[in-house]
This record gives sequence, C-alpha cells and structure tokens, in this order.
Amino acid sequence: MKNFFLLTFVAFMVCATTANAQQFLRPFEMVSKKKPSYVTTENGVEIETTIEKLKRKKGLIKTLMIEGADGKKTEMPIEEVDFAYFPQSGWDKLASLEDMASHAIQNPEDEFDMGRIQEGYAYFEKIDVLVGKKTMPMLMQLVNPGACSRLRVYHDPYAAETGGVALGGVTLTGGEDKSYYVSKDGAPAEKLEKKNFKKMFNEVLGDCKALVKKYDKIKWSDFEEMVFLYDAECKK
Repeated sequence: MKNFFLLTFVAFMVCATTANAQQFLRPFEMVSKKKPSYVTTENGVEIETTIEKLKRKKGLIKTLMIEGADGKKTEMPIEEVDFAYFPQSGWDKLASLEDMASHAIQNPEDEFDMGRIQEGYAYFEKIDVLVGKKTMPMLMQLVNPGACSRLRVYHDPYAAETGGVALGGVTLTGGEDKSYYVSKDGAPAEKLEKKNFKKMFNEVLGDCKALVKKYDKIKWSDFEEMVFLYDAECKK
C-alpha cells in the first residue's frame, strides 16, 4: 500500500513538473542484482553479467566486481572497460520516471541502446578526465545521451545538490547538481561548477549564436536546457 501511494505521487509529480522540460538523466547511485549488467570491453566484446559490487576510490569507480561464467566473483579494472549499462536499483529506477518523461530520446547515429536506457539502465563510459593538471581515465555516467553530438555531460559523484522535493528518501523534483564534468568535441572532460558557470560560459557554450541570442542572463538553472538547445542548433 505504501509503495502504491508513492508510485501515485511520483506519477503526479512527473506530470506536474516535466510537461515541457528537458532534463538530464538522474545520477545513478546503486546497481541492481536482479537484472543483468552489460559491460563492453576495450576489444569490443560485450559481457552479460551480474555486478556484485562497484569498488570506488574517493567516490570514483575503479573496479567492477562481476560474476564470472563459472559463478565465481572476479575483479575487472576500468582499464579493461570501454562502456557499460548498469541496471539501477528499485529506488533509483523509481526516481528516474521523471527523467524518462522529460529527456529527449534521440539516437541518430545508434550510438546508444535507448531501449536499455528507457528500461532504467544507466550508461557509463570510460573517458579522460582533467584532474588538476593530470588527465586520468574514469568510468563516468553520461547524463545527456541522445543530445551529445558535441557536448557530453557527466555526473560528478562529488557534486553538491540544491534543494528539491523528496519522498521516502527519493528526490522527485529540483535537487539539481551544482557541478558536472563536460567534454566538448572529444576533449578531456573538465569540471564545470555553478560558481564558475558565468566565467566558463563562453568557452563551453558561447560559440552557439542561437543560444547566446536566447539567453539574456546566464543562469546555472538553465544549463540543462542550454545543452539540449546547443545540440539542436549548433552541431558541426
């Protein structure tokens, strides 16, 4: 009964808050063991497996603990991974209902398996990330699949979050991240934060005339919408 009311409330909030919005996919938190994960290695082989655990260091995924073909647990370092689809836990999937209603699902080059994403899978890929003056490979969640022809936006596992509406521990509305990692035209991803958004605007989005014309004021709350507009109007 409790879950019924929770689902009903979530459905109401989806309809009330996302009628015309375009939003990033909700950040992934926990992997489900009830559904298989799909991990594609560097040599192009897809492995269907159960993720027993994601080993992290300072919040970043470093190793996958997977169930091998023999049923034994084995470790797979991210150096061996190209990309992966992880099934979200029940709470995460519930929270992603809002995202599925508001995220523009486009996949012109068939880069992503949108069927899996619509089923609640989170897409992760290994990318080069600029950390200080060093570039490091990391497995990061892409939050704008289908709208990433030039800008690829990744969840920052350290990101603080603004306030939002929550129920039963699940954030339903608001709660926007205050930072992301952004890769432009294939360059290493760099952290983009709310506090330096105005300063970084020209470098990240300023080459799109249609976008600059639309927004008189540069506000962090418009960043998600800006990314979708950039993808629609300023592809190369």
